[in-house]
Amino acid sequence: MANHKSALKRIRQTAVRRLRNRYQLKTAKTMIKRLKSVNDKKTAEDMLPGVVSRIDRLAKKSIIHRNKAGHQKSKLMRFVNSLS
Repeated sequence: MANHKSALKRIRQTAVRRLRNRYQLKTAKTMIKRLKSVNDKKTAEDMLPGVVSRIDRLAKKSIIHRNKAGHQKSKLMRFVNSLS
């Protein structure tokens, strides 16, 4: 266990940040799953900007790598364009 006050504070901060990051990542994954389950192109097009925005925020905060974010956005856009 840590002995210094600063180390104890760092442990508390890390725990809070880890929970916040996990929540944000899980929220994004849920949004992606919901978008992929849609069969209607109009609905998917309406949902896409929100999902892309969420992915961009995760990349900006380094919760996911920026290349992963680009890959996910590209896949989602291809999916939406393939709907009829």
